[in-house]
Amino acid sequence: MSRNNERNIKKHNDKLHKAQDKVKNAEVLRKEKLKQIVKKFNESNTSGDAK
Repeated sequence: MSRNNERNIKKHNDKLHKAQDKVKNAEVLRKEKLKQIVKKFNESNTSGDAK
């Protein structure tokens, strides 16, 4: 029996894609958080300059 049968290949690919999706989602979340931080920073700087 071959180790590289369809079932094992599918199982491996599913695991691989799940890991890749997890990394991609983490990166997207980091970018979203960074945008929020920058936005908040810019707002606080603009209100601080007006005073």
